[in-house]
Amino acid sequence: MTTGFSSGSCRFADYFVICGLDTDSGLEPDELSALCQYIEATKFRDGARGNLANEGENFEQSPLRRTFKSKVLAHFPENVEWNPFDQDAVGMLCMPKGLAFRTQVDSREPQFHSFIITREDGSRTYGFALTFFEEVTSKQICSAMQTLYHMHNAEQYDILHTPTSPLGLEEPMLHAAPAISRLQRFNSYDISRDTLYVSKCICLITPMAFPQACRKVLQQLHQAVSSPQPPPLPLESYIYNILFEVPMPPSGRSLKFSGVYGPVVCQRPSTSELPLFDFPMGEVFNLLGVENVLQLFTCALLEMQILLYSQHYQRLMTVAESITALMFPFQWQHVYVPILPASLLHFLDAPVPYLMGLHSNGQDDRTKLELPQEANLCFVDIDNHFIELPEELPQFPNKLEFIQEISEVLMSFGVSPEGNIHSSDSQPKYRGFRSVDMVSDKRNGNLASPLNSYLLRENETIARLQALVKRTGVSLEKLEVREDASSNKDGRIQCDEEELKMHQLNIQVREVFANRFTQMFADYEVFVIQPSHDKESWFTNRDQMQNFDKASFLSDQPEPYLPFLSRFLETQMFASFIDCKILCHDDEEKEHTLRVFDSRVDKIRMLNVRTPTLRTSMYQKCTNIEEAEKAIEMRVSKIDHTALHPHLLDMKIGQGRYEQGFFPRLQSDVLSTGPTSNKWTKRSAPAQWRRRDRQKQHAEHLYLDNDQREKYIQEARNLGTTIRQPKLSNLSPSVIAQTNWKFVEGLLKECRNKTKRMLVEKMGREAVELGHGEVSITGVEENTLIASLCDLLERIWSHGLQVKQGKSALWSHLLHYQESKEKKSATPGGLGPPGKRFIHDPERRKSDGGVSAMAPLKISLIQDMRHIQNISEIKTDVGKARAWVRLSMEKKLLSRHLKQLLSDHELTKKLYKRYAFLRCDDEKEQFLYHLLSFNAVDYFCFTNVFTTIMIPYHVVVVPSKKLGGSMFTANPWVCVSGELAETGVLQVPRNTLEITFECQNLGKLTTVQMGHDNTGLYAKWLVECVMVRNEITGHTYKFPCGRWLGKGVDDGSLERILVGELMTPSTENDERMCRTPPMQQSPGMMRRFVTISPNSKPKLNTGQIQEGVGEAINGIVKHFHKPEKERGSLTLLLCGEYGLVWALEQVFQHGFKSPRLFKNVFIWDFLEKSQVYFESAEQREATPDENWQTRVRHFCRFMRAINNTSRNIGKDGKFQMLVCLGARDHLLHHWIALLADCPITTQMYEETALIKDRSLVNSLIRVLQTLQEFNITLEASLVKGVGI
Repeated sequence: MTTGFSSGSCRFADYFVICGLDTDSGLEPDELSALCQYIEATKFRDGARGNLANEGENFEQSPLRRTFKSKVLAHFPENVEWNPFDQDAVGMLCMPKGLAFRTQVDSREPQFHSFIITREDGSRTYGFALTFFEEVTSKQICSAMQTLYHMHNAEQYDILHTPTSPLGLEEPMLHAAPAISRLQRFNSYDISRDTLYVSKCICLITPMAFPQACRKVLQQLHQAVSSPQPPPLPLESYIYNILFEVPMPPSGRSLKFSGVYGPVVCQRPSTSELPLFDFPMGEVFNLLGVENVLQLFTCALLEMQILLYSQHYQRLMTVAESITALMFPFQWQHVYVPILPASLLHFLDAPVPYLMGLHSNGQDDRTKLELPQEANLCFVDIDNHFIELPEELPQFPNKLEFIQEISEVLMSFGVSPEGNIHSSDSQPKYRGFRSVDMVSDKRNGNLASPLNSYLLRENETIARLQALVKRTGVSLEKLEVREDASSNKDGRIQCDEEELKMHQLNIQVREVFANRFTQMFADYEVFVIQPSHDKESWFTNRDQMQNFDKASFLSDQPEPYLPFLSRFLETQMFASFIDCKILCHDDEEKEHTLRVFDSRVDKIRMLNVRTPTLRTSMYQKCTNIEEAEKAIEMRVSKIDHTALHPHLLDMKIGQGRYEQGFFPRLQSDVLSTGPTSNKWTKRSAPAQWRRRDRQKQHAEHLYLDNDQREKYIQEARNLGTTIRQPKLSNLSPSVIAQTNWKFVEGLLKECRNKTKRMLVEKMGREAVELGHGEVSITGVEENTLIASLCDLLERIWSHGLQVKQGKSALWSHLLHYQESKEKKSATPGGLGPPGKRFIHDPERRKSDGGVSAMAPLKISLIQDMRHIQNISEIKTDVGKARAWVRLSMEKKLLSRHLKQLLSDHELTKKLYKRYAFLRCDDEKEQFLYHLLSFNAVDYFCFTNVFTTIMIPYHVVVVPSKKLGGSMFTANPWVCVSGELAETGVLQVPRNTLEITFECQNLGKLTTVQMGHDNTGLYAKWLVECVMVRNEITGHTYKFPCGRWLGKGVDDGSLERILVGELMTPSTENDERMCRTPPMQQSPGMMRRFVTISPNSKPKLNTGQIQEGVGEAINGIVKHFHKPEKERGSLTLLLCGEYGLVWALEQVFQHGFKSPRLFKNVFIWDFLEKSQVYFESAEQREATPDENWQTRVRHFCRFMRAINNTSRNIGKDGKFQMLVCLGARDHLLHHWIALLADCPITTQMYEETALIKDRSLVNSLIRVLQTLQEFNITLEASLVKGVGI
């Protein structure tokens, strides 16, 4: 796909290049690639000396297998101003492995491959190269090769005959002799007997990618040289023609020009079609199969590191270009090197997202490949139909239906959706087409013998699909296998069948993919946040600005899409796409891809006239395949332009002769300059057509019309990454250092942006400033951000690693650290055995105070690692590293732990090269400082994710200091409940009043029920609070009580339900930043009034009481307006401090007559008397009002049920239960009305009481009515034992 375009050019090709052996400079080993091979070889030698004799291939590379330096021998014209010639890059990419030698016994088929050069500004140039072998005529080269062979054989002889080599045999000689003869048979070169051949390469450099046309041109040129008859004209004529006389086909037109032996046709889509793409996509599906292609596609969209691996350069290029083309309308924003030259292997160390292709020599298997980092790597072994995915890869939305739709297209062209596994030479690895396997049994389908005729196999696949279709209800009418296109085309098609089929398959598959995005983002425009100020200032603050309302967009999406979409919206490609949208308001300015995409989105919107936010997960198939196909067929059947034919040039007599089998030295004088300007105008294409076309090309690509946009595009490109492609030049250490320096800067910038983004999301500040009201981060989104932080940490830790160990560089570093620390502490008097020592921690003495009853957990990086190692559910290193990061985030220790880890300088030096990020001190300090800012907010990213693991909890009951609990004789118990589970009753030892127990993760803690069994002489107990601590995350909750438990004291209760709050840790260490305790509800007005201790009941006036009720109700309303995943604890809002129960308690206590001194009267006593009155009133006279009677019945039923419960909850506990049940069943406002009218009220309340004031009661009823629209579910602990 063309992201950028060298817009000065309107010629088909910019340069013709010849690369090969420079006989003047002789054989020069290609140092860098040789060095790589040498390192491989020494690794092999040191590791496995014993196997040497049995490996014919792995001796020190034999001279024929070594690589030598290739040179650019000639390029024409000398230079083109719009695309300066880059000799290093072209030389490296034409022959990425340097020169290769062969003898007459080796196969010498010409090989075609394409490559890409990305310039500084992100624009691209394409190269198409044909490599073939020519006989070496230079005597000195042949004798040099012979000499190398003598030296090599002598060395090998020494290796095989040194008695020290442990060959595992008593008589090494027996085995060695045949090895040597075999060696000579395979890789020998004898000057008298053998013919030596060397590789040479001819190449076209073009501004746009037309691989099919370029391949034909180059093959015909090669054929002209190798065929016995000379070509009709000198080669110069054809090369001159393609360089200077063949124009670029204008958009929406086709062009025909002449090769040496036949016409070549190319065509280019119009500005309303998908951008130009001319690589055979069918081949990609054939090589990998639909399932793998889709997984690879998902990795690319989420900007993982992708490494393609194949022994064919062209396959690397085809797969890379196809995957990036399928992303339409998005564009890959990071390092893109489909063919990584051997000398640039250090680039795999890049700690940034990349898409690179690595050439395999076909002998080493995947295990020999040392990759610096794999935590986030998608490894694609193209030749073996195999793909390794990073962990935790989300599913692409509607994956099964999508696979189904692509498969139908492929099968109509006779391509098997499973891919053709037999295209590779390796053992077929059969990997079925998953969605079909679910339906079919393994007896039918492609497992039949390969002898089965192709069509039969095809029909079985169709049958399997139809079985699937019957169940899924997708239509399959259009699935006939294509007949030969020629039969119905009257032979008008100008390009060959194969090529037309390729174009048709390409466009159909691409339309299916593009349609996914048009459906998924049909209403994306609604969520684009247009900058409020002018473009210039928007530009300067680009990093800080939100450009897309992600939370709202995601809240509209079907649930299954979220894991993928929430991560995709965080990518650089999505951000750039939206930036582009913001910058191009009107259609004229829009970049080509954006214009095409927007017009499609508009079409969909017209079709589905629906509310813009109504989302369905119904799968919408692609509908515009046919028109897209017609456009191509039209162009190909009616050629729009024919270029000038090649003709004789002004050459001196005797020039242009050539020798069969050798590509001649071309005459540079005729090829160095093009025709003078007047020749261009005489051609078949009128001049203004060219001018218009150039404008169109601008529109189609970059649109560089004003300085500001140019500046923007430069900037936007540099936003995400500093490097698009490594500098393809001879690498000096300084260049490598500079590259790495750019990486270090990039990582730091990315870290800064990520931390900022996560904090902003968490605090919701920015969105509030942008006028979105109150927002909060969704669970999905928080998870996404934390996962991307883990990826960033993995990339930082794998930058500049000396030796890779395990898939996670971070975890491997932690393990080294743990090992070194444990060695130190293993000295006598050390720590004793690792494991769950923390359960009996001598430090934790029971003291008297509430908070001090729990000494804070020791801060220990090793201990946190052990916690993770003890979790059996986490199997992989990458998983462990992520869990450790989550735990450290939750404990607010991430920055501190990493600082401690990196403070072991010896270890860091041992593990990392000098240029590594972790050894750049300033950057490292800044990085740790950015991470420190996470301490400002609370994350529950560990507790909320690992919901099934076992966690130890520590519980301490703190009795009141005033009345010594030492005489207390009963046996206490507690039951702890959290958002995820509850523990059941746990007995607490009377003498220590603390226990530690292990149970499945309870989530955030909400309530503790506590009580005692009322045994012994003194069963009265005044409890101040209960403290519970999660021993892994260190979160400590305080459950205040401040009441008696015991018969005949306080309200006679033997058990109470306590509602807790998360304690904010005391900031004993200066490293912590200021904290806002987010778990507490906003302190509201009430705190100002209630400063008296809870035991002496404060007297509030009616205004304060009303305000209290209002705040309590408000808290509940707000709770239900939050998205479900982010709601806090409802129990806290009902029964906690200043909750609904407390507020209603104030209502009923206002003006309550206290009968005698020393006798406590409880609200419950008043309610029981009212109940007695209502029950008798019911019997006395039936009140006419039906509603009133129903209300009375309800009230009495609830009162009876609560009084009959077997639990020993006191009168206040019963009142709490009544309020909770009334709120759940929306009856509170009815009951208040009943009680206000009840005669008992007149007896028990003073005249000034709130409950007797009509207008106040009415407003209270109105406030309580607002709870009716909410579905309140109560925690089990609140209503245990009440059967209503």
